[in-house]
Amino acid sequence: MQNSENDGVIVLGATPIGNLSDASPRLREMMVTADVIAAEDTRNFHHLANALGLKITAKVMSLHEHNEAHKLAEVIELAKSGATILVVSDAGMPAVSDPGYPLVAAAMGEGIRVTAVPGPSAVLTALSLSGLPTGRFTFEGFLPRKAGERRKRLDALLAEERTMVFFEAPHRLDDFLEAAVEAFGTDRQAAVARELTKKFEEVRRASLGELLQWAREGVRGEIVVVVAGAPEPEAATIEDLLPQVAQLVEAGTRMKQAVAEVAEKAGVKKRELYEAVLEQKQQKQD
Repeated sequence: MQNSENDGVIVLGATPIGNLSDASPRLREMMVTADVIAAEDTRNFHHLANALGLKITAKVMSLHEHNEAHKLAEVIELAKSGATILVVSDAGMPAVSDPGYPLVAAAMGEGIRVTAVPGPSAVLTALSLSGLPTGRFTFEGFLPRKAGERRKRLDALLAEERTMVFFEAPHRLDDFLEAAVEAFGTDRQAAVARELTKKFEEVRRASLGELLQWAREGVRGEIVVVVAGAPEPEAATIEDLLPQVAQLVEAGTRMKQAVAEVAEKAGVKKRELYEAVLEQKQQKQD
C-alpha cells in the first residue's frame, strides 16, 4: 500500500536517558504538536513534559510490552485517519529493547509513513565511552534471567569478533559478569557503564574478572555492559595443516581431494599445501 497525503505519520522519538537537557528541540516540538502520544509509561511521559516545561494537549495513551499487541490496531487506525502519533519509551529510542518494533512492522505493512526524531542512545553512548573497538559491534540487549539460558546465549557468542553491548539490571550484574567470565575468560576486556549522562555517571574499564570482583560489592543505577569481541584467530601455517591432510588420507580420502578441502577451509593456496605434502612424503621416504 502507498502512503497518501491524507494519512498520518508515526514518529519514533528518542527521549533523554538521564540528563533532561539532551531532549532535542525537535523532540520538544513533536511533544507539543503531535495529535497522539503513545508512551511506554504515561506517568513518566508527563513527568518529562513537566520537567521540560511543556504543555501537552495531545491524547496520551499507553503503549508498552504488555499491551502493544492489543493497541496496534488502534494506533494504525489513528494514523490512517491522518493523526501524527509520537511514540516514546521511558528512555532512549523506541523499538530498541523497548516497545515499538511490532508497531513499526505493522505500520509499514499498512503503507503508513514511519519516521524518527533521533537522539540519546544508551547503546551508542556506552559503546563510545567503553574504550573498546567501535567500528563493528553487536547489540545483545538483556540476556535471559535463568542461568542455563543465559549461558547458552553467551556460548553462542564465543567466536563473536565484534564488540558486544548488553543491558543488565544492577541487582543481576554480578550474575551476568560471572557467566561472562565462564564464557569468555577472566582476561577479556570489558566496561560497565552506569548512570549515563547523570550526575553520578561512571564507566569502569577493566578485565571481566576485575569487574566481577568490583560488582560483588554492589552496584546501583542503570547498567550497560560492553565486552570486547573474541581476538581474531591466528592464520594457520602450511605446516599446521599437514596433519589434517594426513588424517583425511588415512580415513580414505584421496590426497588431492584432502588437500583441496583443507586448503579451502584454511584459506591457503592448494598448490602450496600440495607441494608441502609431497615434500613431507619425500622426507619420510628418505
